[in-house]
Amino acid sequence: LLLESTQEALSTLLQATQKSDMVLMVGAPVELDNQLFNCAVALHRGKILGVVPKTFLPNYNEFYEKRWFSPADGKLSDTVTLCGQEAPFGQNLLFQERNIPLCMGIEICEDLWMPIPLSSYHALYGANVMVNLSASNELVGKADYRQALVLQQSARCLSGYIYVSAGPSESTTDLVFGGHAMIAENGNLLKEQRFAHSLVVADVDLDKLRNERKKANSFMGSVPPREYRTILFSFADKPAPIAPKDLRRFIDPYPFVPGDKKSRDARCREIFIIQWNGLAQRLKKIGVKRAVVGISGGLDSTLALLVCREAFFKLGYPLENIRGITMPGFGTTGRTKGNAWELMRELGVGRREISISKASLLQFEDIGHDPAIHDVTYENVQARERTQVLMDIANKEGGIVVGTGDLSELALGWCTYNGDHMSHYGVNAGIPKSLVKYLVSWYADTTENETVRRILRDILDTPISPELLPPSPAGTIQQKTEDVIGSYDLHDFFLYYMMRWGFSPQKIYFIACKAFEGTFAKEEILRWMKTFYKRFFSQQFKRSCLPDGPKVGSICLSPRGDWRMPSDANASIWLDQLENIKE
Repeated sequence: LLLESTQEALSTLLQATQKSDMVLMVGAPVELDNQLFNCAVALHRGKILGVVPKTFLPNYNEFYEKRWFSPADGKLSDTVTLCGQEAPFGQNLLFQERNIPLCMGIEICEDLWMPIPLSSYHALYGANVMVNLSASNELVGKADYRQALVLQQSARCLSGYIYVSAGPSESTTDLVFGGHAMIAENGNLLKEQRFAHSLVVADVDLDKLRNERKKANSFMGSVPPREYRTILFSFADKPAPIAPKDLRRFIDPYPFVPGDKKSRDARCREIFIIQWNGLAQRLKKIGVKRAVVGISGGLDSTLALLVCREAFFKLGYPLENIRGITMPGFGTTGRTKGNAWELMRELGVGRREISISKASLLQFEDIGHDPAIHDVTYENVQARERTQVLMDIANKEGGIVVGTGDLSELALGWCTYNGDHMSHYGVNAGIPKSLVKYLVSWYADTTENETVRRILRDILDTPISPELLPPSPAGTIQQKTEDVIGSYDLHDFFLYYMMRWGFSPQKIYFIACKAFEGTFAKEEILRWMKTFYKRFFSQQFKRSCLPDGPKVGSICLSPRGDWRMPSDANASIWLDQLENIKE
């Protein structure tokens, strides 16, 4: 009677969802080959797409499934008839939508808890969204373990993972069920719910999963031979375009920076350790005990100086062997120069001031440039003069020049070729601008030196500028980088989603509108996106001869490692797509 009633219930579901354009997976006991199987039944628009039996049956502690059910391996038939429909039957079924890259695999409860879950095989054969129908009871600590399994498996399979367990209404006799429901994506929990009767809804990014699999070429390194059957279906209605505000997922406008302070502090601490360890090893390997750093009073050089100090402290080298050089020029303000000098003094490093004004004027005279013309020549002569000073001092004192440029500047090419672009070792090369300020802020929070903390706070409040153009009549910074090239918050966002996930300009624009809603207008986002792509492609020649520096995150522009791009690559198809975007 129970089995007959199950088929009646399935018939009711099939009839009720004939015009509903979604795929449903429902649990049901199914009789076949003189056996009873614990199954998931896949339904779509009144049709049974397939029936997947459970493979691993627990028979320990509170479970005794083998009393009733047989494992999937015991089946003889490849089809089953339910509700008057003949449908594929087996644990080797995948459900593929014809028009979009959606392929679903099913496993049931205990199948996930095995050393090699079935979903691992499903993933290798094309499934990018796993569905798990479960009846896992609640015990103290079990929910955390379940969540860890789901997150780990979604990460290992580079997939989405939908898990739903029997709800509170199932509670009988000795067990309580909590309706644990989770939607995960590549190791990230998108939504979770327990002890409730409601829908859990989230958007899974299939493009992200597809790009990650293509990128991880070891994913398909050793595919075990298995027979799979792919069941094709089509959503009848083409989904209507959605606006960014309708997206059911949080898009972090600062993908390089953890949102909560505890995680952010832990990330900053780890990055700082990677930085100073990289520098310390380089100094030890080449047998050098001196470093030269250009200190401008800005964020990047401040972070480089802090890294140098930590490396020398850990190595036991004299801090005076760090030569901090401040090099005022035509655009240097009293605020940045004062902060640079005071910070070096408080940190106990060697310090020196060398003006570049006289040498720059001589260079203008030599090349026939009018110093009243404040063009790129005017700026780059100063930038290269500063680098020459640093290199010469490093030669004179037997040290190395520690570079200060960051990842964002390298992406945009916002550095002078053979100027601040060059060094012997660039400690900030893997750190985006949006994260540099948090590293400096973290150091300010953790230092016991109140004066250093005050100086760092003022540096954090100083506008980002190369200070190569004359200041205002009041002596304040007039040349502000973000007024020229756009917000680094936007550029770091573009960089992350282009490099890490391989998204197209159109998709990056779409999610940027969601992430920066209320902060930047759509037309402003589009304008700076065009700037980003133009500069990223045209400035590759600077990255092709990049100094060594530590990789600290998933994005790296080193030509010796992650990023190999021809210097004359053309950005036209990326820019064409942006031109077709209607704001």
